[in-house]
Amino acid sequence: MTTSIVLGAGMVGVSTALALQESGHQVVLLDRKAPGRETSYGNAGIIQTEAVEPYAFPRSMTEIARVALKRGNNVDWRLRDMPQLVGPLWRYFAQSAPAPYARTIAAYSQLALRASDDHARFIEPAGAGELIVRQGWRAVYRTPATFEAAAATAERLKRVYGVPSTVLGADELAASEPALQSRLAGAVHWTSPWTCRDPGELVARYAALFVARGGTLARGDALSLLKNGAGWQVLSEDGTFTAQNAIIALGPWSPTLAKTFGYRIPMVFKRGYHRHFAGPNGPRISMLDVDSSTLVAPMNAGWRVLTGAHMAPPGTAPASRQILHAANTARELFGLREPVEATPWSGTRPCMPDMLPVVGPSRHKGLWFHFGHGHQGFTLGPTTAFLLAEQIEGRHGNPLALPLTPSARGWT
Repeated sequence: MTTSIVLGAGMVGVSTALALQESGHQVVLLDRKAPGRETSYGNAGIIQTEAVEPYAFPRSMTEIARVALKRGNNVDWRLRDMPQLVGPLWRYFAQSAPAPYARTIAAYSQLALRASDDHARFIEPAGAGELIVRQGWRAVYRTPATFEAAAATAERLKRVYGVPSTVLGADELAASEPALQSRLAGAVHWTSPWTCRDPGELVARYAALFVARGGTLARGDALSLLKNGAGWQVLSEDGTFTAQNAIIALGPWSPTLAKTFGYRIPMVFKRGYHRHFAGPNGPRISMLDVDSSTLVAPMNAGWRVLTGAHMAPPGTAPASRQILHAANTARELFGLREPVEATPWSGTRPCMPDMLPVVGPSRHKGLWFHFGHGHQGFTLGPTTAFLLAEQIEGRHGNPLALPLTPSARGWT
């Protein structure tokens, strides 16, 4: 029997463990915390099958100047962090040019379109059906200009990729969301995505399914990973585990471990913030106020208010500008009340400059990479896990996997 150690118990790591288990592997899943308690806990909980075109770096000088001057709430940054970020950000800018971005979309869109089908392979067996809402989500717009542009984009995505949506005018939006206190220009209702009322709990249910199927869940430090003869070993609270394969699925911490084996991973770090609020009224389904970069999601813990991206390396102090703005926006839209937590949550999205996750073999035998999903680790974890399992099993011909491999980035 093939043995594997998966390092990292977020959505990507837990999905990897399940996919390898389905391929007949004996798997140890190791993390320093319980499954789903880091980045996978704090996202918007949307399985974004409509997200066929990933976030590109702004290309126009007007957009770049707006970010540089912090005139919107979609991006925040601090000057002292730039020396660590400038190299990957420059690559991100270069990869967002029309030609490389078109290549990225060609691969990325195929991953997003199958995401809910791949999650479905785990949801019911994990007993997680009550966490999933199959009603899509809405992007709302404050001005006619932004609304009309969004409606045109939705029509294009429907025509090119078959992504379904419904465009709502101001009156239709007001009727659909009776708790909405502001009159807005309109909305695009993306109807195919599924939403989750507790993202961290969904990962925990997947992990429980992995254990029920015979997997081993262990606490330990992934940085203890060492080569051990023809295989790999890692230390846990229960002792040393050895295996033929080791899979790095540590999200934003992956470059730190990879560096110990000689790899320099040019990751772009985007921090996000959220806070839950009490109150009787909120959106019926998740709603993104695009013009103020504020998302309000119905969760079991309350109304989760989420922000745009803060360009900040892991370990740096959190900032408050974006979450304060988002909270004020949410109160304006829905009259939300007091926050549930004493302080906001924050976590880092692991983004690659070419906007594609890294899925495949390193140059070390038995060491595999599975990270870099950016904003969509929660969405794409199962999809790329199945692609990785195929590669580990020696099936390398899947065209979906080829652009995602480390060798496609020149790392092997």
